[in-house]
Amino acid sequence: MVGTHLSPDVGSRSVGQDLSDRLRSLGFLVGLTSRRQSRVLRVVDMLSTVWKNRRSCDVIHLDVYSGSAFYWAEWVSRLVKMLDKPLILTLHGGNLPDFARKYPRRITRLFARANAVTAPSQYLADALKNFGRDIQLIPNPLDLEEYQYREREKPKPLLIWLRTFHRIYNPGLAVYVLERIKTRLPNARLTMIGPDKDGTLAKVKASAKQLGILDSITFTGGVAKADVPRLLSTGDIFLNTTTIDNSPVSVLEAMASGLAVVSTDVGGMRYLIENEYNGLLVPSGDADAMTEAVMRLLGEPGLAARLARNARKKAQDYGWASILPQWETLFTEVAPVQSLDNA
Repeated sequence: MVGTHLSPDVGSRSVGQDLSDRLRSLGFLVGLTSRRQSRVLRVVDMLSTVWKNRRSCDVIHLDVYSGSAFYWAEWVSRLVKMLDKPLILTLHGGNLPDFARKYPRRITRLFARANAVTAPSQYLADALKNFGRDIQLIPNPLDLEEYQYREREKPKPLLIWLRTFHRIYNPGLAVYVLERIKTRLPNARLTMIGPDKDGTLAKVKASAKQLGILDSITFTGGVAKADVPRLLSTGDIFLNTTTIDNSPVSVLEAMASGLAVVSTDVGGMRYLIENEYNGLLVPSGDADAMTEAVMRLLGEPGLAARLARNARKKAQDYGWASILPQWETLFTEVAPVQSLDNA
């Protein structure tokens, strides 16, 4: 499995890491690359690991992102094609459709090297369906048993933000929302969970200090996956502030936990959040609109509980019990027949 699989202290645990553990429980022999933090060393590790395992490996799974990360997808896919190994691509990132429109030939060439292409959201599957391949929808899964559902009949102004601190996720928006809410509800608090990616964390803290609300924000830094359910349980309202998105696991985790979700209306969020049914959608970057949505949840009787109940139902579609068999079927279908016979 080729992708960015960093340790929890430098980045959030990838879906691929969770999937590899589940596949091993089924008897698959799975290798991961790469855990290198340096981008250059990461690419070298990916290519060298594929080459070293060229004789023992039956199938290669490759994560595909836009931007500079697309280069290593191209390089790895070329090597895999040269080795004549089966290749499965999984598409990621809310910016990938824009990237594909800008570089259609690169996407088409990459898809042509694959035996199968998957996407974790209908948004990505629909956006990239015209590039020469059928795209199989396999959602990002959740270990639902880890998330204790608690219905917030009378939610408190306890806000949760969970993501990597990166400019595209616009974490500063959550700070501006808190500042507005505190003018009406002085006891409002915000917990921000996640590691820093590009220096955005320092900017967020500086903004909070300038607004005089730094003491009302808890910054946890990067946390282990096992700690996320506990931290989510400390809040009542979840803020998703991103400017680009697909089908984020963080939002699914909040939905599974019973938090009322307020999200920017970007990318694939409409495929996950149905406005006024299982969450509230607001325009991207609009602190006033997000503030008013939060105030509605706090003041409108039954609204938060109703949205949370419907959100939990949605999250149940993403449990491992339904997702893992889809991966097992795909890997065994793509694997060479002689490998299965030998097993």
